[in-house]
Amino acid sequence: MKTKIRRAPLALALALVLGGCMVGPDYQRPQVPVPAHYKELPGWTTAAPADAAPKGDWWTAFGDPLLDELEPQVSVSNQTVRQSYANYQEALAEVKMASSALFPTLGLAGSASRQRAANSTAGPGQSFTQVGTSGALEGQASWAPDLWGAVRRDVEENKANAQASAATLANATLSEQTALATAVIELRVTDANIDLLQKTVDAYEHSLHVVANQGRAGTTPPSDVITARVQLENAQASLIALGTARAQYAHAIAVLVGKNPEELDIPHSGSLPTLPAVPVGVPSTLLERRPDIAVAERRMAAQNAAIGVAEAAYYPSLSLAAADGFAQAPLAGLLHVANHVWSLGADIGETLFDGGKRQAEVAAAKAAYEAAVANYRGTVLAAFQNVENDLSGLRIAARQAEVQDAAVRDATRGAAIALNEYQAGTVDYTTVATAQATQLGDEQNALNVRRQRLLDTVSLIGDLGGGWSADALDAASQMAARR
Repeated sequence: MKTKIRRAPLALALALVLGGCMVGPDYQRPQVPVPAHYKELPGWTTAAPADAAPKGDWWTAFGDPLLDELEPQVSVSNQTVRQSYANYQEALAEVKMASSALFPTLGLAGSASRQRAANSTAGPGQSFTQVGTSGALEGQASWAPDLWGAVRRDVEENKANAQASAATLANATLSEQTALATAVIELRVTDANIDLLQKTVDAYEHSLHVVANQGRAGTTPPSDVITARVQLENAQASLIALGTARAQYAHAIAVLVGKNPEELDIPHSGSLPTLPAVPVGVPSTLLERRPDIAVAERRMAAQNAAIGVAEAAYYPSLSLAAADGFAQAPLAGLLHVANHVWSLGADIGETLFDGGKRQAEVAAAKAAYEAAVANYRGTVLAAFQNVENDLSGLRIAARQAEVQDAAVRDATRGAAIALNEYQAGTVDYTTVATAQATQLGDEQNALNVRRQRLLDTVSLIGDLGGGWSADALDAASQMAARR
């Protein structure tokens, strides 16, 4: 019993020496003010069940076959996403490199040499040389115990950076997915505008036919024919110009899915994506749903760990070394027990004066942490701003759409009445041209309002984090632990 009592302090001391302590502050996420609800949410949409929130395949809510086909390719073929994935793999490797410093380094070394030398014991008049072979085989081990936690803080820092890289990958994927959705919406709106202008060209051709017939009958002046022809030609020019915009959107879509523009052919479609309802939730969920916020938070944790790494430089360093093997000259019988050699050693060092270097490194690490905190809080505030902008845009555009649709109905009826009155001879053609131009402008405005509502919805989904959650960062830690 006395022997066990004596051994207990020794075991405790050994555990303290081998395990060491960890200097530097333990990480705690700083508090940020979070509102209870979004300012712009009331009046924008009625409450919706939470299970309708966008999941991973959030683009399916728009009901567009092109989006359903191309969006999954972004996470595989988009070059920005592939670059972020490679950076993530590099970060995982750096975690493994940092963790390796917790373990001893083992090595094996062998040497052999053959020598020729004059025999100094030869008698007078005698001279001959000796040729011999010597060798050694030795195993080596070295270890620097992490007494003050510098290595463990370094591992902590690299793990946080790996998680930040995982969130950066998610953020890059979401950004490219929303960029693709935006490009597809722009393409669909351009196609709808092409259909609108084609319908307008057909209507202007009919009007020109009516005016030309009356001109030939002498019931209308030649200036009316010129006005109708110019109106038609302007519409035709606008229709042709839309081809440039459509080609550029198609090229952008191809690049976003990792293809050359000539590899992707997108047929014309006049149907616009469906405008989905997006449940917003409460602002506090934004801290868990936006990958860019997770990036800022994990960078903050990494900088906090870097303070511990810098502070550990104030304390002594200890390194242990051992060697065991055989040495023999001549080489024969090298592994015989009589040729066994070994050594044990320890080095301890402490910097007494460095001109303020360590103090400056700690101060720099603390300043970098404060900068990371400010960046985190700024990212959170910007996230709230983005969502509020999206909500206000959707709320205002919904009201604008109601009024604009009424304007389209009235303008369409007014253009038809003006043409009938012109044929009856009660108005001149300028009235018809003005009414038709008003109708076209109102229809294009209505299309632009629909476009803006779709784009704001895509932006809102992206600003809410898509289908991502901070729980996905656990995968980075688990993967790093397995590597």
